[in-house]
Amino acid sequence: MCKEYINRIKIALAEQNKTNRWLAEKTGKSDITISRWVQNKTQPSLEQLVEIAKALEISPKDLINDIKQ
Repeated sequence: MCKEYINRIKIALAEQNKTNRWLAEKTGKSDITISRWVQNKTQPSLEQLVEIAKALEISPKDLINDIKQ
């Protein structure tokens, strides 16, 4: 079974040459929290996703993979 990646935070950061540390500083979250989100071990809340999108200057839609049932 393939692991499904729900968020695209890692991809969005890479596309902008940004680091986990940069996102942690922009959002006020810990490095550990950002790492868990980037690795899809845990998921940010909708409010947190909007905050991440604002930091990256992209749409929150761009941070979510289309999950097919």
